[in-house]
Amino acid sequence: MSSLVKEDLNKKLFRSLGQSLYEFIEIECTGKDRVYLCASVTKGEEVQISVVKHFRTGLDENYEISEKWFLDDLEMIDGKEADADNPWFDMHFKKVYSWEAYSCASKYAFARTLNKLNEMYLQKDLKIVNFDFTYINDEALWSSSNGDCVVLMKICFYASNLLCLSLCPLPG
Repeated sequence: MSSLVKEDLNKKLFRSLGQSLYEFIEIECTGKDRVYLCASVTKGEEVQISVVKHFRTGLDENYEISEKWFLDDLEMIDGKEADADNPWFDMHFKKVYSWEAYSCASKYAFARTLNKLNEMYLQKDLKIVNFDFTYINDEALWSSSNGDCVVLMKICFYASNLLCLSLCPLPG
């Protein structure tokens, strides 16, 4: 479903602005409309981060950018707690914006995307703090577009190992 939303967002909003949507995540907000945090690239190869509101008018799906920044202005991404499974993170521009992603995996997906776009277009010193860097920088894991699936598989693997260990009788 997310690929359909991404295609719709790209078609109805970003292409008309001369941009290409690279990644988006749903963020938790009060209200009935869905809200997305998006990373897009302009024709001039500037990376933009925007907050997009999704709403319906009759049967039509509509999108509207409510806020936007350039990646070049992003000073830091703070994942809040590297050792906890939480969806909260802060993005430091001239002002600090706090977000709650739909999931911890989507928070990591967005941080990975911004890191990758920074490497591709800016090569600036982007501070990424309070994230497990195994899931941010490991190029071998993230060379495919299924990075979140890899994270989920690793979590399931560790969980199944813990379950097996808990079911094994103790020696003695």
